Amino acid sequence: QVQLVESGGGLVQAGGSLRLACAASANIFSVNTMAWYRQAPGKQRELIAGVTRAGYTNYADSVKGRFTISRDYAKNTVYLQMNSLKPEDTAVYYCNRSPPPPTQAGYWGQGTQVTVSS
Repeated sequence: QVQLVESGGGLVQAGGSLRLACAASANIFSVNTMAWYRQAPGKQRELIAGVTRAGYTNYADSVKGRFTISRDYAKNTVYLQMNSLKPEDTAVYYCNRSPPPPTQAGYWGQGTQVTVSS
């Protein structure tokens, strides 16, 4: 059973900002590239941002320039700063290692809902 606890989601107007946090167990956080994923209604879960152990980052084209991923080794926490939010960013956001584990429950946290109103 993994320990991943996402937080920081909520309802925000288009153009607004949110900062998500993910507290991870040390056995996941310390040895892996960490990433944020999201799943919109009726769609598959997609990777949107990743950060390596050395701090190198990559982003999906849909969020590049608007979202920033970071990690704090002292807190075993991954963050996602989301700016200039759009209604199409509405989804449940999850963090996990990258490449991702199986999709079954037990490998993922509960996620945090982000809703962007137009």
